[in-house]
Amino acid sequence: MRLSDRERDTIKNTVAKWFGADAQVRLFGSRTDDRLRGGDIDLHIVTARPDLANLDTELAFSVDLKDRIGEQKIDVVLRHQAEPDHPIDRLAKEKGILL
Repeated sequence: MRLSDRERDTIKNTVAKWFGADAQVRLFGSRTDDRLRGGDIDLHIVTARPDLANLDTELAFSVDLKDRIGEQKIDVVLRHQAEPDHPIDRLAKEKGILL
């Protein structure tokens, strides 16, 4: 996994702040492969709170996270736990790393 301990902890804390302490966050995509270089940070977030599974909260989270870890390309896939999985959700669950 190509995240520093500080980045990983900051991501987890920021996810908890915006989506609840029980939210799950997975890193997926190229940052899970230590052999690669560069790449954006792809995050898959599942929240138990339907009131937080919306675009406004997702955008506020993204801005807050960039303020905390610095300007990086961050892609977020957000869903409520009761929603059915889409192909991207299945990919993140199968190949991603739970933070």
